[in-house]
Formats: sequence, C-alpha cells, structure tokens
Amino acid sequence: MGNTDWQLRVAAGDELWRLEGRENPEEVNITTSGATTATTATTATTATTATKMSHPQLVRDDEWVEPSEGLLGTAVFDATGDKATMPSWDELVRQHADRVYRLAYRLSGNQHDAEDLTQETFIRVFRSVQNYQPGTFEGWLHRITTNLFLDMVRRRARIRMEALPDDYDRVPADDPNPEQIYHDSRLGPDLQAALDSLPPEFRAAVVLCDIEGLSYEEIGATLGVKLGTVRSRIHRGRQALRDYLAAHPEHSELGSRPVGTAS
Repeated sequence: MGNTDWQLRVAAGDELWRLEGRENPEEVNITTSGATTATTATTATTATTATKMSHPQLVRDDEWVEPSEGLLGTAVFDATGDKATMPSWDELVRQHADRVYRLAYRLSGNQHDAEDLTQETFIRVFRSVQNYQPGTFEGWLHRITTNLFLDMVRRRARIRMEALPDDYDRVPADDPNPEQIYHDSRLGPDLQAALDSLPPEFRAAVVLCDIEGLSYEEIGATLGVKLGTVRSRIHRGRQALRDYLAAHPEHSELGSRPVGTAS
C-alpha cells in the first residue's frame, strides 16, 4: 500500500494536523505545523471545517514532535470536572489519535476506512467537546468510533440493497456481506481475516472485549445495548471465530490457540 500521509484541517487556531502513515498501517504518528495554515471553508451552521485529504508529504526527523510524557489532560478533566483543565486540541489529538486509529483499523480491516473513521471521530469530538461531561474520555472515543463504523457499514449495505434490481430475491443470510469483508490487514492476517468474517455488531463487541480490553459494562455503554446483548454478541462472535478457524486450517497457528478467553 502506498504512502498514507493525510491531513485533518480544523478551525482551532487554524492548526494543521498530519497523521503520518508508517510502513505498518496500524501505526500512526502525529506532527504539527508551526506555521498558520488556511482552513477550508466553513458552513453557516457549524464552526468546524471539512476534512481534506492531502498529497503525500515527507516529514524530516528534525520536524517530528514527540508527545509529552505527561499526557494526562483528559484524565485530569475527568477527575476534576474543571473545564479549565480541558486539554487543547493539540493535546487531544496527540494523546488519543493512536488509540482511535488502531480501533478504527481493527474494526474496518483496511487503511482507507480507518483513516476516514479517525478523521470523522475527531470532527465529532471537536464539535461536541465543550459539552462533554467528565466521565471516561477514552470510553467516549470508543463509543464515537464504534458507532461511526457501524453507521458506515449500515449505510453501505443500504445503498447496495437499493441498487439491486426489483426482481432480486432478497433472502436474509447470516454470511458477511461484501462491506463486512475487508482486506489488507496488519493486525495479523489470520486474526483479521477471522474478525472480518463476523457481522459488524459481533465484530465490534469482540474487538472491544478481547482486543481493547473493555469490560462488559463498558461495551454496553459504548454500543448502547443491554448487558445481556453484550454477552450474547461476544459469545456468538467468539463461536463464529472458532468456526471460521476450524473451516480454514491454513490458519493453524491462530487456530491452535484458544479464542475469546478474556471476559
């Protein structure tokens, strides 16, 4: 896959954010431009600007800005509730972009959608951060990213179904639809292939539990579903992973390890 440099322009001090794609598309780093840049045109109803993909740009080693070791901005705000401690846009992106991108990549299974989901997540954050109530900022980001992913899959499925001819026999099927099967994974080809085979709701629950390490209660809050639904989706998702691995013996290394031992 080619160079993955991309930019997110926001109306926060007209600063420029560039997420620099590394050789592994699951890894993303952030650099900032010291010079003021022009933002894209805003609409009359929002203070944010549109996202814009940029042409690839090289980033020299001396331009790289290491994140601060004391990345506690959102944690301090969650603990105190004092809006004076709300971190700047700079700190928000530096602290959370890696986590958001990796979650988006694990959910979507491909670099392009992960980039789009990451941009959309931070646009949502920028639009509503002043209304955020202290709680768990990372959990809020999980919820935004996961819901954007599910919305994307449902939107694509709806568009595809509307494009079918009138005489098409629309028989429900449990098999993943084309939008659920993504490629070019770097989480581990065998593991990502197994995850990609899951329906999106099951995939989200399994990723949040077994990869992100969220509790059932946190997953329920993230997905907006009851605890029993969370347990059911995780159980059925794990079973589907086992079935997939059993049907694909070429993934013997992953298949030899237990699936879904976390709770």
